[in-house]
Amino acid sequence: MAKGRAVDSSRRAGWGRYLALAVAGLGLCLIVVLGCGAWLAAQVGKADPLGDAGEIAVSRNVLDRNGVLLRAFQTSDDKWRLPVAPGDVDSRYLAMLKAYEDRRFDAHAGVDARALARAAVQAARNGGIVSGGSTLTMQVARLLKEKPTRTLTAKLEQIVDALALERTLTKDEILSLYLLRAPYGGNIEGVRAASLAWLGKEPARLTAAEAALLVALPQSPEARRPDRHREAARFARDRVIDRMVAAGVLGAGEAAAAKRDPVPSRRRDVPLLAAHAAREAILHEPASAVVRLTIDARLQASLENLAKRRAAGLGRNASVAILVADHTSGEVLARVGSAGLLDERRRGHVDMAKAVRSPGSTLKPLIYGLAFEEGIAHPESFVEDRPSSVNGYSPTNFDRTFQGTVTVREALQHSLNIPAVKLLEAVGSPVLLSRLRLAGVHVQFAREEAPGLALALGGLGVSLWDLAELYAAIANEGRAVDLFERDAEHPRSSGGRRVLDAVAAWYVGDILSGMPAPRNAPAEGIAYKTGTSYGHRDAWAVGFDGRHVVAVWAGRADGTPISAITGYGTAAPILSEAFQRLGPERYPLAKKPAGVLTAHAQLLPPPLKYARVGGRKSTIERGYGPEIAFPPEGALLDLGMEKGGAAAPLVVKLRRGTPPFAWYANGRPVSQGGRGKSLVWMPDGPGRSTIAVVDAHGGSARVSVDLR
Repeated sequence: MAKGRAVDSSRRAGWGRYLALAVAGLGLCLIVVLGCGAWLAAQVGKADPLGDAGEIAVSRNVLDRNGVLLRAFQTSDDKWRLPVAPGDVDSRYLAMLKAYEDRRFDAHAGVDARALARAAVQAARNGGIVSGGSTLTMQVARLLKEKPTRTLTAKLEQIVDALALERTLTKDEILSLYLLRAPYGGNIEGVRAASLAWLGKEPARLTAAEAALLVALPQSPEARRPDRHREAARFARDRVIDRMVAAGVLGAGEAAAAKRDPVPSRRRDVPLLAAHAAREAILHEPASAVVRLTIDARLQASLENLAKRRAAGLGRNASVAILVADHTSGEVLARVGSAGLLDERRRGHVDMAKAVRSPGSTLKPLIYGLAFEEGIAHPESFVEDRPSSVNGYSPTNFDRTFQGTVTVREALQHSLNIPAVKLLEAVGSPVLLSRLRLAGVHVQFAREEAPGLALALGGLGVSLWDLAELYAAIANEGRAVDLFERDAEHPRSSGGRRVLDAVAAWYVGDILSGMPAPRNAPAEGIAYKTGTSYGHRDAWAVGFDGRHVVAVWAGRADGTPISAITGYGTAAPILSEAFQRLGPERYPLAKKPAGVLTAHAQLLPPPLKYARVGGRKSTIERGYGPEIAFPPEGALLDLGMEKGGAAAPLVVKLRRGTPPFAWYANGRPVSQGGRGKSLVWMPDGPGRSTIAVVDAHGGSARVSVDLR
């Protein structure tokens, strides 16, 4: 009995020792855990997980008016790394990424203990690392430090950095860093650059197969590059798809269809639209990571294809430039500087939209407009196209023929040289140059040349941009339009610089709208003019409708002549096609302003039947043209027309001018050949009326009033 009690006592003592040892062991473990926790907390507190993340170089982007990427530039470390945020990426890709890489990303604090434990067990069983157990946060920490994590020390450092990242950044910010820095082979980093390079599209909308491929590539970016290891890329993609079925992200049918999609076999170029405009914008805004232009990417791409196709038809060294703008706002919608930036045979790097060249006959409309404005001519005035010497200058027409007596309208539509030179002599070269500058045209002359009558035929240098601004002013009722591509260039006010009188501008537009259509190309609703520079070096066409102005240049960037090119035969068809790509409908041209005189040549006042050319000074230069003394411009006159009784006539009084006088009311003749300096006219009814008078020398005056 005593012996049994002794055994029980011994057993109790043994269990006590075991319990004490267990408690001691647990305490030691707790101390170790607490110590490790304290050490880890201290390390996390000292960690700098971001490092230089705030200075990550991203590719500078140039966007179109709708935010579409036009062109991107490599970073200073020669990477394609485009700015991207989770909201820019297809939600299906984000779901796949988390399901494949880090199922508990939204819940853990940077480290997934279960994933690490699983990785440790797998490593023990297989004698090596099978899965790393890394979270997306840990991968971001590795990408930011750009260090390998195969050693235990490096892995611990990665864990510390991941925990610190979660304390510093939000989940979206961490995910954004992964989307920006994940490697995709070569010099491609980030999902946006990868989507553009491998899929040729932005990552906002991806198929299941495309999303799976973009999830798979960063695991082994060089070994799975689709352009070099297509089958490896396919295998990795399909493995992601299988995992997505198991995770419930994809259905079996959708997964099977995704596996049938081909894997891309080549690397695509990053978008390179509006290359010259984009380069210029970046140079003007060196501190901006993103620059937005007024250009429309869809229209730009369409016109770049048009320029390439047309240039190919002109020869291996030819190029084409196209500029499209909205002349109601000044916004440039497309700017094609060449037929291909990288085409060295065509010198594609030269921006022919800004290059200075001889404009041929494209300045003639302004010369005619100035003649209309000064009363030197009317569209229906007669002018002589015969062999002439004007101040020692003897021009000839393009076809070496002469048309004899023609109307001014016909002279401009057929681009006759002699009438244009005669009208320029009457207007004066200084006046032409001053109006060009008011339009925003930057005129250049060769050193040995002085401004003279050769200006009428292109004897100066301007750019395609300059011509677009000039024709925009004509389309805008004679007021200057400052074209711009960047918001920083937006004119603070319209300025209202008057390039041409509204009536003169309308006359010009009306004449140009009657130009013969280019061969096999519609031109209805377009007012346009062509030009060919001396020696067939440049072919031009510039035109407008009620909203858009389009300017086209064709030739060789090095100035070598191309014998077959002309403005009408080469540039005008491109102009017509460019307008068609703006849409099938044309915006109507400007409405006829008050004061327009619509009459055939035989009904014109005697001074306007023939254009007054040949050295005679204009009435403005002589200073004694007619002036309407009463009523004043904009006056409100009560003639009793709204009271039901007999209305009184309108009496107009004139000062200065040389009789006989021709009077017009609202564009219709009401008195011809009178010598008195007053008009008594009975209006048709109440409303706004315009009274105009032309004297014997062609001087004119007009006034608009409201009648009641």
